[in-house]
Amino acid sequence: MADVLVLNAGYEPLHRVSVRHAIHMLVREVAVVEEAVDGRSFGPFPLPRVLRLVRYVTMRWLYKSDGAPACTKLGVKRRDGICAYCGGPAETVDHILPRSRGGPSTWMNLVAACYECNSLKADRTPAEAGMVLYVTPHVPRAEYARAIRHRAARAA
Repeated sequence: MADVLVLNAGYEPLHRVSVRHAIHMLVREVAVVEEAVDGRSFGPFPLPRVLRLVRYVTMRWLYKSDGAPACTKLGVKRRDGICAYCGGPAETVDHILPRSRGGPSTWMNLVAACYECNSLKADRTPAEAGMVLYVTPHVPRAEYARAIRHRAARAA
């Protein structure tokens, strides 16, 4: 069965949950059905496609204390859009300064990469591997996190 989209009380997309989890949310009365699958039900509840929380949930985990969005793999891939080394499709995330050398998982040290370039660079810096960065890492604005969540929810 397909996952169920969960909206915050203000109708912002939050995440997706399994149908089983969605039914538990309905039973606990923490959410209401916004959109249901036509003609399908689960006991007294219509089979949900979209749920809305009854109370607003603040998502502090999305923002650091300085207001910048939290650094995630999805966020880095959405920020860059292409492989930082060859310009092909971004399939994974690469540390510019490798983690084995103390490179942090931050916006300024992560770039999107394809599997081939990520393997080719391996445990080296781009300069050591003879590779050029075509993408300049930067910390996105706080509004960026909302745009990522909105696009992710719309794509699903």
